[in-house]
Amino acid sequence: AFTLLAATILPIYFNYIAGKQGLSDVQYLAYWGYAVSIATLLTALAGPVFGTVADTKGYKKPVFTIALGIGTIASVALGFAKYWLAFLVVFVIAKVGYSVTLVFYDSMLVDVTLEDRMDEVSSQGYAWGYIGSCVPFVICLLVVLNAGKIGITMEIAMMVSFVIITVWWVIMTLPSKDSDMIMKGKDEAHIRYYVEKKQHAFSESFKRIGITLKNVKKEKKVFLFLLAFFFYIDGVYTIIDMATAYGSALGLSSTGLLLALLLTQIVAFPFAIIFGRLAKKYSAEKLITVCIVAYLGVAIFAIFLHYQWQFWVLAVWVGMFQGGVQALSRSYFTKIIPANQSGEFFGLMDICGKGASFMGTTIVSLISQLTGNINIGVGMIAVLFVIGIILFRRAAALE
Repeated sequence: AFTLLAATILPIYFNYIAGKQGLSDVQYLAYWGYAVSIATLLTALAGPVFGTVADTKGYKKPVFTIALGIGTIASVALGFAKYWLAFLVVFVIAKVGYSVTLVFYDSMLVDVTLEDRMDEVSSQGYAWGYIGSCVPFVICLLVVLNAGKIGITMEIAMMVSFVIITVWWVIMTLPSKDSDMIMKGKDEAHIRYYVEKKQHAFSESFKRIGITLKNVKKEKKVFLFLLAFFFYIDGVYTIIDMATAYGSALGLSSTGLLLALLLTQIVAFPFAIIFGRLAKKYSAEKLITVCIVAYLGVAIFAIFLHYQWQFWVLAVWVGMFQGGVQALSRSYFTKIIPANQSGEFFGLMDICGKGASFMGTTIVSLISQLTGNINIGVGMIAVLFVIGIILFRRAAALE
C-alpha cells in the first residue's frame, strides 16, 4: 500500500505543495527525484546490516518492528508537513523505514517454501500484494478526488489518506501465528535457516558482511547476477518511483494518472500469477530476459509520451511485466545463494536494487535539469536495461 502511495498520490501532492510555493515543473521533478535517490541510498547502506542481523536467531522480529515503527510514524507525519522541503525529509524517513522491512520480508522466502515452489510462491506474494494495495488506494483516491464535495481541503484529505495507508500497513503486517513463530526464531521446524546468536549481534553483522562481500566475488554466477540486477532493476524502480511525477510534469491530468496506475496494479495481479505458473514450464532465466526486454520497450516508448492515452498504454504494459521481473528475480536469487545467509545476501541484493534506484532517479533528475527536456531524462533509462540484459545473459550461462 505504501509503495502505491509513494508512486502515485505522493508525487501529485508534492507537485501541489511545490506549485503553491513557486517551484517550476522541472524543479518539482528534480527535487522529487533527489528525495527518492536519498531514500534509496540510505536504504542501500542500511539494508545489508539489518539483513545480516535478520539471519541471527531471535533478532528478526525486534529489528523488523523497529523499522516498521519508524516507517509508520513518518507515514502519518507526512500529513503535517506543509513546507516542500520538510515534506521531502519526512518522506525520506518513511520510505527508508518501509524499505528496510522488505529486506526481512524477502529473506523469509527460504523458510516458507521449498526450492521447487519458490518461483510460484514469490509470484503469488507479489500478485496478492498488488491487488491488496488497491483497497486502501481506492479509498484514498475517493477521499482526495472528492475533497471539495465532502467539505474538506486538499491538505485534510491527504492527512486522512496517510492515516488510512498507515493503518492498512500495520494491520497487514501483523504476523499470523505461523509467521510470528518464524520471526521470533523459536521454532526450528519453521525457521529452517539461521545463524546462531552471538554476544554482540550488530558488531558481528559487520564482520559477516565483510566475509560475504569477499565470498560473493568468488561466486561468479551470484556476482554477475547482482551486477545485472543493479542495472535492470534500476530501470524498473525508477519507472515505479517517477511515473506519476513524470506525467504530472508533462501536464497530464492528475485523476487520469492515478486511475492509470491503479490499472497497473490490477493488471499486475493476474500477470504475476501467470509468470509464476510459466516458471514451471520455462526457465526463470528465459522469463526474466523477456521481462527486461519488455521494460526496455517501456523506456523507449516513454521518450515519445505526450498524451494521456499513451500513459494508459504504458500503465498496462508495465503491469504485465512488473510482477514477473520482481518475483522471479527474488526467487532466482534465493536459489543461487546459501540458504542460511539469506538475510545478508538479500541485504546485498538490496544494495544493488536500492543503489540502482538511487542512480536511476538521479540520472533522470540531472539530465532533465541540464537539458530542460523531461523526455530525454526519462529516455536514459533504456541504456540501463540494455546493460542489464547483457550481464544477466552472461550470468545465466554460468553453472
